[in-house]
Amino acid sequence: MDEEVELQAALGFVEETVAAELPGLRLAWVTVEGGRRNSPRAVSQRLKDLSNRYRGASVVALRAQPIPHAYRAFFHQIGLDPDVSRIPIEEAAVGRLMQGQFRSTNLLDDALLIGLIETGVPIWALDADLVDPGGLGIRASVDGDRLGTTEYAHHLAPGRLVIADAQRVHALLFGDVAPGHGVGPRTARTALFAVGVEGVPSIHLEEALWVCIEVLASG
Repeated sequence: MDEEVELQAALGFVEETVAAELPGLRLAWVTVEGGRRNSPRAVSQRLKDLSNRYRGASVVALRAQPIPHAYRAFFHQIGLDPDVSRIPIEEAAVGRLMQGQFRSTNLLDDALLIGLIETGVPIWALDADLVDPGGLGIRASVDGDRLGTTEYAHHLAPGRLVIADAQRVHALLFGDVAPGHGVGPRTARTALFAVGVEGVPSIHLEEALWVCIEVLASG
């Protein structure tokens, strides 16, 4: 793994009560320069090549593989049916079948998708200027928490698992990013975070971030 990425990536916090209930849950994050921009042809071609890995039989077989199986087990643990609320890699694979291929949209979203496809580990992106310098982590929501800080923010019921820092909630765990907290046209720095669960080795989180950064660097 690239030494610079290893040095920059950081482990986020996991609230003590959450860690006790959900051992193995963790978050790794890193900040990179830049926001959204167009993908070069090489990245679009990489997505087309990756499309060949995912055909009908291989998509069905995904759930038996160790990393997808671990995320499916975690979804069951937190009360989600992974056959209804699909884990990210299965959602991406089904999307490939529906669309005929993995489609290029922009460099950031392409990088997130490639990191997911190649490792099975999901990655999300935030506007890094909204992230507290103390870093990101996972906790349960409490009274008064809101998803976002804009006029489109809404109150959260206590007990929801969220991605947060010392100041605000940025996203639901395996769910939506808060309105206004994603990467937009004026974003100067991007915070990437990957979420791991029991059964997913930490090295895979680092690899997912490394793949994502590698793709972003190509543009």
